[in-house]
Amino acid sequence: MKTLADAFEHTLQDIYYAEKKLTKTMPKLQSAANGKKLKDAIGSHLEETKGQVKTLEKVFKSIGKKPSGEKCDAIEGLIKETNSILDEAKGTAKNVALLAACQAVEHYEIARYGTLREWAKVLGHEEAHDLLTSILDQEKAANSKLTNLAVSTINES
Repeated sequence: MKTLADAFEHTLQDIYYAEKKLTKTMPKLQSAANGKKLKDAIGSHLEETKGQVKTLEKVFKSIGKKPSGEKCDAIEGLIKETNSILDEAKGTAKNVALLAACQAVEHYEIARYGTLREWAKVLGHEEAHDLLTSILDQEKAANSKLTNLAVSTINES
């Protein structure tokens, strides 16, 4: 990478890979969760994530690029950590740890989408900026829902 445009495209490929990988991983998390509220929260965000993949494809199109992913080491690490939780955690600890793992993913995504959105603005990609803003808003809302679920239900059990 030599330019901001290069960094933007690379990071866009990174998050595209991450979101596609999450659509394959989240059903496993949903089935592993104990309790309707957490299962529903994960399921709801899975549907949002599928929509975000489509939105990212629009971002690629808006900058004249073909949608493609590049392996995202960060999401691979977060998924590996989550799989360890699924293998090791039992009882109520499982839901708290699973929810915390989901929030770690949300925080990563918020950081990436915030960066991409600002880079799109600097690069003059107005449509990409608007599309990335919509995804960023969804990620922030998902994180807020998870926090509220943790505080109101999961952590108390």
